[in-house]
Parts: sequence; C-alpha cells; structure tokens
Amino acid sequence: MKKIEIAKQFLKQNIDLFRCPVCKESFSNQVDNSIVCPNNHSLDISKKGTIQFINHKVNTEYDGDMLESRRRIMQAGFFDGILQKINELIDSGHKNIVDIGSGEGTPLKRLEDLRENVDSAIGFDISKPGVNLSTSELSDQMFFCVADLANLPFNDQSIDIIMDLFSPSAYKEFNRIIAPNGHLIKIVPNSHYLYELRQKLYGNDSENSSYDNQKVVDLFMEHYPNAKKYDIKYTVELPKELTHDLMIMTPLHWGHNAKNLTQAEVESLTSITVDVSILDNQF
Repeated sequence: MKKIEIAKQFLKQNIDLFRCPVCKESFSNQVDNSIVCPNNHSLDISKKGTIQFINHKVNTEYDGDMLESRRRIMQAGFFDGILQKINELIDSGHKNIVDIGSGEGTPLKRLEDLRENVDSAIGFDISKPGVNLSTSELSDQMFFCVADLANLPFNDQSIDIIMDLFSPSAYKEFNRIIAPNGHLIKIVPNSHYLYELRQKLYGNDSENSSYDNQKVVDLFMEHYPNAKKYDIKYTVELPKELTHDLMIMTPLHWGHNAKNLTQAEVESLTSITVDVSILDNQF
C-alpha cells in the first residue's frame, strides 16, 4: 500500500485526535487527500504520508547524514533499554501515544514493536527531512507529521502517553492535550551519557565532558511534584562500522574546544554508555 493511503487510513480512524492549527477547531472530515476543519481550513496529506501543521519556514540543524546515522545507531538498539522501561510504565491495551520531537522515527517504532503495535502512535518533529525519513516503515497504526511544540495539533485531553525523549518541553501544551490518567514521560541525559565519546572529544574539560541537567529535572518536578524518577544506565557494544555514525548523530563534535578526532581514535570506541533519568508523571 502507498504511504499516502496508509496515512489516509490512519487519519480516517483517528481524525478525532487532531485540531486545526489555525482556528483550534477539531478536524471533522477527510476529503480526498486532505483533512478539513469546520471553518474550511484544509491540510494536504503528502505523497510520503505526512501532514505539515506548520505554515512557516523552519530552520533545523538535522541534515540527511545526521538523520541516517542516528537511524542506524537506533536500529542497533542504542535506546532499547530506555524504551523497555517506558514500555513497563505504560498499561497494556490501546493508547494514543505522541512522541515529542520524534526525529527519524526509530524510537517510536521500536516502542510500538514492544507493545505489539496496539496503539495509535504519532510522531512529530519540526524537521521535515526527519519526518519524511520516518515514513520509510509505516504501519497503519502509526503516523508522522511536521508540527510546532508551541502549537500542538492535538485536541484537548486526547493523548494518553506523551513521550519526550531528549526534546524541549511545553508544559502548558502537554497539560492541555493529556487525557485523564495519562502519562507524561520525559527522558533527560545524565552525567555519563556518551561518556566515552565526550572523553575523547573534550578530555578533562568538565564543562563539556559531562552533562548536568539537574535544572531540567527540577523544573519538571516543580510542575509535577508527584512524578516518579527512574535512573537507567547501561553500556551498548559499538561495532566498528557504527563508530562514525555515533560521531555524526550527535552535535557533540560541533562544540567549542572539541578535538578533531582521527579515524583510529573514532574506531577505538568499542562501547558507549547510556545514562538517563526517566521522569514519569501520571495525571
């Protein structure tokens, strides 16, 4: 089935989740290859099976090479330990899931594989190339779109699970779209995230060789004082052919004072640490 047909099928079944970014009314109809709101604002479904809910130009740092590298790293299981924990936090049965800043789509796809594809799963990002890449393995229970964090194209109290994996947060919008008893699950990197790569790039430069996201955690807990925090830390074996992808998938090598690593230094990375906190608030 063509991507546009898969998207049309998803939207037909889940049109009640979406609202118009212009007038904020719920989309009520699907006409040919468009969705239409009561005020006759319409948005087209692209041939790649996506919708662009943003009507302004967006600049993004994520180019094609970075997205492809990230996909290969994710497909090798880099985030699987995180996704397994997230899966444990979500009740069984159908959920409406939104992945905030879904990038090239692999984390949401792998989560849905763990959940046996029972959900209506939506990923969105401001990066059109990332969203287009996400549609390479569409299922009829999954949809990807270009959208703005500050103006989410979802109806009030329509989303059961918000997954925010290393992305910025818009708590006012999250509170608006989350359904009763829903979960907001935010993942932030801890001090030893990508530690081996940071050591090679920055040595003992403490400003760049480790993460400190305590302010992010504190802000989340200010909004949701009853939230639970889970620390997840594990090591991923890194095949030689993926070492270059690890470098490309992260903006670390753009940083001030980053060392220009030789190919041999890059290939000497045989494993990499994943160290994160998972913050879970149930409404």
